[in-house]
Formats: sequence, structure tokens, C-alpha cells
Amino acid sequence: MGPSATPPPTIETTDLTYTFPDQSAGVSNITLSLPARSRTLLIGANGAGKTTLLRLLAGKRLAPAGTIRVSGVDPFKDGLEGVTYLGLEWVLNAIVRTDIGVGELLRSVGGDVYPERRDELVGVLDIDTNWRMHAVSDGERRRVQLAMGLIRPWTVLLLDEITVDLDVWSRAQFLGFLRRETETRECTVVYATHILDNLAGWPTHLVHMHLGTVKGWGLAEEMLKEVDERNKTEGTVGAPGNSKLGELVLRWLRDDLKERGPRSQHKRGPEGWTYSATGIGGYGLERKDSMEKN
Repeated sequence: MGPSATPPPTIETTDLTYTFPDQSAGVSNITLSLPARSRTLLIGANGAGKTTLLRLLAGKRLAPAGTIRVSGVDPFKDGLEGVTYLGLEWVLNAIVRTDIGVGELLRSVGGDVYPERRDELVGVLDIDTNWRMHAVSDGERRRVQLAMGLIRPWTVLLLDEITVDLDVWSRAQFLGFLRRETETRECTVVYATHILDNLAGWPTHLVHMHLGTVKGWGLAEEMLKEVDERNKTEGTVGAPGNSKLGELVLRWLRDDLKERGPRSQHKRGPEGWTYSATGIGGYGLERKDSMEKN
């Protein structure tokens, strides 16, 4: 690679631990290595730490020095370029609920600079450029927001449940767009979601999170072998109509919830410690902002 070449969009974390300002645990001892052009699904129950990890990768929270490298550089020391983060809080942006036209919004984020990408996204997301944003549904508004976020070419895309408002068809088309992106140019996607429709065969990698830690990660095809192995060992057959991915995720979440126990009996404290009902004087360190810990 020459001195002016763009480094491949890899994502690496090394023993990444983050504690919130109130001293409650965010994520603990996370080590990952996601290659360029990968499409990674971030899987875990509510409160597993998915949002916290994505926000750390996006530079929205300050990680300890040397624990994160995006495209080969420390994003906090050397700066973040080409990283796009799209999370649910974007829907709260007041401007996308005002009487403003779609065309004006798309122009404001570079639609005229990247007309081919703009037109492709308008088609993929089935957007009517004559819409006025105050008069559309949440699902239609989400489509416009996705187009706005993706018009400018990105190298690393971090998605946090961003497709929750899309119908099945629009979501399938959007996932197809992301697949084409990673197959035709140097870019990488990490996607946290609970919705598994149309995802069979989509991810190249899986990351399984639980209570702020990573329980396992690797190539999707390798991790999906667990379904056949467990069915063979237990003498069971997956539920009719379920994909292997769906079966795997359901088993992960079932086991995680069994391990965690009732929420009222299991609280996360500083540096990964857990408090129980009979433990250290109550639950004063539990964060109430569950969105931040997803």
C-alpha cells in the first residue's frame, strides 16, 4: 500500500472497557477484529451494551487510549474520517418534522454532489421527493433520514436499530443496498438489530453481547454451525420456518436471560461488578437510560 493509499476499513478493539460518568459499567474487556468489507450483526438482549459499543466506535464517547482502531488508526488520537453512525435518536431531530421538502433535505447533505447515490437511495428506499416532512409517517421519515445519512460515501457504517420503522419490503431493499456497497467498494458495516427478517445469509460476522461483554464472535458461517451441532446433540429440530440465524439468536438470548435471572435480582455496577438484592446497599449505580446500554 503506497503512502497515499487509503487504509482498509477494519475495526479493532483491544480489551475495551468503558465506565459511565456515574461509575456504572458500560462495556468490559471487549476484543474484536472485524475485517474490511465485512457485514457484522451485533446481537444481544436489551441492556447488553450494543449501543454503548457502537457509540464508542463512532467516537461519540471517549474510549481509553489504544483500545480502538478504525481503519488502522486511533480515532480519538488521529481523528475519525469516513465513519457514519445512525441511531434511533436521529428521529428526534426537529428539522425532519417541519414543513420542509425531501429534495431540499437531500441537497443539504450533498445530494447534488453525489447524484447517482442520491437517485439509487431514493429508489431503494421508495422515497417520494415531493414529500413534505411534517406530513409523512414515521416510517417514511426514517427512509428520508437513511438516505440523508448515506448519500455521502462512507467507509465504516454503524447502525443502531435504524430500520425499526421500515416495512419488510423497504428493509429488504435497504439490506440489499448495504450488501452491494460492501461487495463493490472498500467499506464495512456493523448493524445492531433485534429484527432478523431477510437477514439469513446477509452477515459475514456475528458478535454476541451480554451484560456489557462479548460472549463470542467470529465468521457467521462458523457460528451458525452451532445450530446443527446442538440440534444433533439434543436430538431436537428447529422450529418450522425459522432460519438458522433465527434459531441461533433465540438460543443465545434464552441462555443469556437464564444466566442473568430477573432484572430486579441482577444489577450491573462499576467495572463490570453485579449487585444483587442482597448485595451492596441497593441499586444506586444502575443507569436509568436503558437506550444507552442496549
